[in-house]
Amino acid sequence: QVQLVESGGGLVQAGGSLRLSCTASGSFFRFRSMAWYRQGPGKQREWVAGLTSNGIPNYVDSVKGRFTISRDNAKNTMYLQMNSLKPEDTAVYYCNTVQRDAEWGQGTQVTVSS
Repeated sequence: QVQLVESGGGLVQAGGSLRLSCTASGSFFRFRSMAWYRQGPGKQREWVAGLTSNGIPNYVDSVKGRFTISRDNAKNTMYLQMNSLKPEDTAVYYCNTVQRDAEWGQGTQVTVSS
């Protein structure tokens, strides 16, 4: 069973930065397009950023220019560098494939104070 483990969240002031990590078990990771998702308080889970297996990124408009997605296939790990954080970025952040067909992990909480 594939496992996804997110880490790196925390409490940060507006304007600050955090770097999230997503580590996947198994060798499937390097062949799949992966993505970060988030679920804010009282909101549905939304797609934030995606990265193809060959490294092409794309982002939701609200994070463009502030977030950077990357991956290290040798480590089965994906990252989300988040800069210039805003209170509206507060959410639990998850990783999964772009098809959302892996079991969801616990996520990592990001809280941005104003």
